[in-house]
Formats: sequence, C-alpha cells, structure tokens
Amino acid sequence: MFSNLSNATNITISLGPTKITIGLWSVFEAALILLLGFVVARLLRHHIVELSSSVKHVWIINEDTAKTVHNMVVLIALFYALKVLGLLDYKVGGSSVSEILSALVVFYSVYVLAKKSKDYLIMHAAPSELPEVQIKAKILYYTLITIAFFIALNIAGLTGRLTTIIAAAGITGIVLGFASQTVIANFISGLFLYSDKPLEIGQAIRLEVEGNVVEGVVEDIRILSTRIRQWDGTLVRVPNEKLFNSNIINLQKFPVRRVDIVVGIAYKEDTSRAIDVIRRTLDEMPLVLAEPEPWIYVTELGDSSVNLSVRAWVPSDKWFDVRTEIVERIKRALDDAGIEIPFPQRVNWFPEPIRIKLEDSDSSNTFIRGGEKF
Repeated sequence: MFSNLSNATNITISLGPTKITIGLWSVFEAALILLLGFVVARLLRHHIVELSSSVKHVWIINEDTAKTVHNMVVLIALFYALKVLGLLDYKVGGSSVSEILSALVVFYSVYVLAKKSKDYLIMHAAPSELPEVQIKAKILYYTLITIAFFIALNIAGLTGRLTTIIAAAGITGIVLGFASQTVIANFISGLFLYSDKPLEIGQAIRLEVEGNVVEGVVEDIRILSTRIRQWDGTLVRVPNEKLFNSNIINLQKFPVRRVDIVVGIAYKEDTSRAIDVIRRTLDEMPLVLAEPEPWIYVTELGDSSVNLSVRAWVPSDKWFDVRTEIVERIKRALDDAGIEIPFPQRVNWFPEPIRIKLEDSDSSNTFIRGGEKF
C-alpha cells in the first residue's frame, strides 16, 4: 500500500537550475524522523538537567551538556531526514549537502570538546595556580577551535576557495600586519613571559621601563599587558613587549631574601664588642634565619665612623617589616650598650692662625691670635 502511495504522488522541487522529484511518502518519513528527533532531544535534555542536580561530576553533567546533546540529536535527525529525501548529494556552492553537514558535525563536536576541556582545567585548578591555568586553558581552547575550523573546511571541500580568498586578501593582511605590529609584539612577548615565568601574580618586582623605575606587586598578567600595583597604591599597565625587554628583578621569587644594613660606630669604640651586641640582637629575632647565619663584619673605615656591614636572611614576604625592625633594634641595643653612633665630623686645617673675636659680659672685646689674648 505504501509503495503504491509513494508512486502515486510526487513533489517536484526546483533548486536553481536543478529539479528534484521527491515522493510524498519520503516527505512524510523525513518529517517523522525530524519530529522523533526533536522529541528525543527534548527528553534527553530534560533528563540530563534533572540528573545534574544529583551527580558529583557537575562539570560533565550540567545544563550546557544537556543543550549540546539536544543539538547533536537534532543534527543527526536532520541528516537522516535529508538522506531520506535524497538531498544529501545536492550541491551548494560546489559542495554537497552531505559534506557541509559532516563539516558542521565535526566542527561542533570539537568545539564542545574544547569548551569542556577548558572548563574542566579551570574548575580543577588550585587558587594559587588559577591565573596560569586560565592561560593554558585558553591556549588549548583556541588551538582546538582553529584545527577544527580547517578540518571542517577540508571536509566541506572549501579549502581551495579559502586559499584563493586568502591570496586575494594578502595585501590587506600586510597592511593590517604593519598597523598591528605593536599588538602582535605584545602578544608574542606575553607568550614568552608565560613560558619563561620570570614573575607571577602576587609577587613583588622591580623593573625599569623607559627610564622610570616601576616597583610593586603584580596584580594581573594578560595576553597584551601586565598590571602592577605600586607601593603608593597606583596601578601601572606595562605592555608585555616593554616588560619582556626590561631587566626584571623579582623580589619574591625565592622564599628567603637577604637584608643588608650598614651601621657606623665611633673610632673609639671596640668593633668586636659592637659586633657581639648586634649578633645577640639578631639572635633574639624569630624571623631572622639561623641558617644561613647572620654575617657581621667591618666593611669600611669611613670619614667619621667605622662602618659595619650587617647581613641577615629573612622570609621574602616579611622582608620590609623585618628590615625595619632590625634597624630599630640595632639602634636601641647600641644605645643601651653605650656604643656611640657618631654624627658626620670634619676637621678643617688653615695655613695661618685664625683671629677670633670674643665678647665678655662687660662688652669689652678680646681677640685671640696664635694662642695669645690681646
């Protein structure tokens, strides 16, 4: 009966110069496949959304996954419906409908995989590693999307025409390349900074950019620029190209950092005693490391003082606070021990005796020259 119905009634569709004859039963069968596909897609979507509230791996089973499954089922139903109608071999722009649909399925599948992989990496990253993981996830995502794009073009048979378009747009590309060379340089420098890792978010750094010293804490590292919060609370945006070409001094790359202080004492004081006083002061401070042990030694015979160099290792994240405390405690300890920290002194020599005028209480004038009063 169905065969007689199929042969009795046909539908002719004109697609440009091409005419396609489709049986009425084929249209009914295709419509039934599409309807069934939509129903199954909606049921699966509803079921996955309900399941997401009770599963452990929410990054896999969630509303986004439900939407993806829904779209995939609809695409498959559409593919089979067009196959029943005999339209898969019809050419659109030189490519068959079958090739175009296959390209769409491949691209969409890789897109879903890339997006899920990116979300998984970000969701399972430790808070301290999140900025670095975000960059990795984005690079992976865009790499997969780019590969999928060119594979889809090849499946659809559009690679040759794309090459022609790219060749025709070559001059425009060169012009845009010159116009955006700064952006490209910053982008490439950002990739080098990511691989080299001279700094990380939260670390204190010092660098010189165009003659200006920038020192502070790294707030954010982006593809084109890096943001640094200076000690006075201002935010500086440094292009990655300039940052990459600068001498970066990372003040917190390692867990410990050395404090260097110069202490001057009077020439009359005993240097060994002063060194013992300073050493005992450092030993009493819990944040001064015992290993490597503090190093105190005479470094210079200055104009007004004997200079002692004090070197002590402290935790990097407490460097400023500990250094301030060391200076304060050393000053107090030397005062308590009666060790003089002298003011700058100068001795002036004159080739001839100096004549000095003295005024006494009765307003009479007295002059001293060569040690004699007159």
